[in-house]
Amino acid sequence: MKQLEDFDPFDLFDTEAARLDRHFASLDEEGWNRPSRCDGWSARDVLGHLAGEELYNHACLDGDVQGFFAMVEAEGVSGFDGFNEWCVRQRRALPVEQVLEEWRTKNGQTRERMRALGREGTLQTSAGPYPAGLQTFHYASEYATHADDVGAPVADAELDDRIWWRLMLARHVLAEQGSKAQVEPTAEQVWVHADGVSKSMSFPEFVDATVGRTLPEHELDPRLATALRCLA
Repeated sequence: MKQLEDFDPFDLFDTEAARLDRHFASLDEEGWNRPSRCDGWSARDVLGHLAGEELYNHACLDGDVQGFFAMVEAEGVSGFDGFNEWCVRQRRALPVEQVLEEWRTKNGQTRERMRALGREGTLQTSAGPYPAGLQTFHYASEYATHADDVGAPVADAELDDRIWWRLMLARHVLAEQGSKAQVEPTAEQVWVHADGVSKSMSFPEFVDATVGRTLPEHELDPRLATALRCLA
């Protein structure tokens, strides 16, 4: 099976952005108001979040993360969760076409600039300097998650590679964060162990757990849910 290094993060980011764009372009008023998997957010709110977070993405690319935090503080916003909600609130009263164009433009610039930095380039983030290639994997993962949140279609031919790179990224991030979770993929499932609890999970179940989207019917022990959540 492919490893994370076998995937091009910039191509993945482009692919997931295009998937979201196609889906958003297809929505009518009912579709925009349909609830997403993000608690309390409609599909329109997910778009507002994506458009707003480009403020942070561009601050990273501009080397002005401190300026970004100063702006957020001036708005009376605290933490990234607060920032995300602020971005959504700021755009709820705007015409959806305007928000869609904002996101297309700003994200297009982000993707172009990240690709120009290259896999071995670096950029400033809230956690300090970070490889541009790995940061782009994070962006692609977020877009894949939100595409799933709003029900954007995924072709059958894409499924295997798409779930595999997300699985490989999650393993990398868990190790990077010093997680105590043990993760061992097999041919068809992932065996996980943390805090004395073990479970075999399907690839989609595992990926959902790492982005905080576990379905109730999967009965994931809270200790595992906490240990595995690393990309949301």
